[in-house]
Amino acid sequence: MERLKSILASGTYTVVIIDEGNVAVRYGLVTLEDLLDLIRLKPDDVELVITGRDADPELIERADLVTEMKEIKHYYRKGVSARVGIEK
Repeated sequence: MERLKSILASGTYTVVIIDEGNVAVRYGLVTLEDLLDLIRLKPDDVELVITGRDADPELIERADLVTEMKEIKHYYRKGVSARVGIEK
C-alpha cells in the first residue's frame, strides 16, 4: 500500500490500475480501508482503476464510475485452457 501511495503521489502516472483489488479485499490481502485511502489520496489528474468482482458497497459509493462485466461467451467453454499471462 505504501508503494501505491507513492505511485499516486509521484505525478509520474496518469492512470494507476489495481488489478483485482476488490478480490484482494474479499480474501483479506488488503483492507477495504486501504482501498478507500487510495481513493482519498488520488490526485484529481490521476485515473485510479480498481478491478475485481464483488466490490464492497462502500467502495461503490465512493467511486466516480462503477461498471460490471459478465461473461456472455468464453473460449473456455470450447475446451481452451487458461493461458499464462491472461487467465492465470
